[in-house]
Amino acid sequence: MSYAGLVGKINAKLIFEDKAQVIEMGEVRVHLIAKSDSTDNRFGLFRWDMPANAGGPAPHFHKTFSESFYVLSGHVDVYDGDRWTKTSKGDYLLVPEGGIHAFKNDSNEPASMLILFAPGLPRENFFQELKEINSSNSKLSPEAWANFYARHDQFMVA
Repeated sequence: MSYAGLVGKINAKLIFEDKAQVIEMGEVRVHLIAKSDSTDNRFGLFRWDMPANAGGPAPHFHKTFSESFYVLSGHVDVYDGDRWTKTSKGDYLLVPEGGIHAFKNDSNEPASMLILFAPGLPRENFFQELKEINSSNSKLSPEAWANFYARHDQFMVA
């Protein structure tokens, strides 16, 4: 039990879509709906909007948090560590800690999905730094990439 009070509290938080921070990485838009600092580190919730043929991250895993993907529109190919599967609106993938996963949009139409991280951590820092690396056209060494990923609990799978 995380609340032992005898009466309910007035403590709900409403975030309007137009108030969410957005990180643009090329044509991909990441809407930071609920950053960890707004959920008392319980979870983070992002909306990931991809144009047609946007690709996605290579297979990887995380040690300290689970990740869930819920497709809102279009088709997203998800990798569960064993095989790629094309998903559609309403499909859901849960990836527990340590689970190898990836996603991409290889279709000819845009796609959108929700990504939930639990417990919450400042995952937005990963995406903000990645945007800065990509927009500055920096050429990181393999060691620098490995350090960047490790600092953000992302471990790439060959």
